[in-house]
Amino acid sequence: MGWVPDNVVAALGQSHQLGIFLRIDTDPALHLWMGVNDVPIGFDSIDPDGTVYLGGGRLVGVPTLEVLVNGTSDSVEFTISGVDPATGAKMLDSLPAVRGCAVQMGLTTLDEYFQPMSDVIPIWTGSASHIGESSAAVQGTQSATLTLSLSVVAGESTRSRAARSTWSAAQQKAFSPTDRFCDATARLARGVDPAWPNF
Repeated sequence: MGWVPDNVVAALGQSHQLGIFLRIDTDPALHLWMGVNDVPIGFDSIDPDGTVYLGGGRLVGVPTLEVLVNGTSDSVEFTISGVDPATGAKMLDSLPAVRGCAVQMGLTTLDEYFQPMSDVIPIWTGSASHIGESSAAVQGTQSATLTLSLSVVAGESTRSRAARSTWSAAQQKAFSPTDRFCDATARLARGVDPAWPNF
């Protein structure tokens, strides 16, 4: 058995019934999955004892997930649409602060009874940035609905972190005050030829 269980690999070759799970490390943690009922399940190496993932509704789409490449990555948005304004307002008022919280996304296959076939397999990790809400214009007798979104970034794309374009001693000490690795960068930048040790 590898990182992905053998029965899940076999099911992926025959079926597209996937359970998409989202965990946001707020206080308390938010557990949500793209389905219609609550599911007790564990998240490999994150929630090994398991917990209950709340049904977030029918899956409409998953954004393209990127990983950190050369220090930059786009942000993605996970959205829930069709929420009535009163429920959306209560939801927004009850949400804990999400900025900077770890966000893990995982998946597993579902059997013929729409039950998970294994623990959730983690596939992507990001950092929560902010929550957004929008509402489309209402026409005729339509009811007003909200679309709630969570913006998540991978790597260092958040605005709360300054871009590090150079490696100066001051920038290095911002991470590790006792690290003296970059103390000589100003001297070396002036063209001083250092005496390298011979081993």
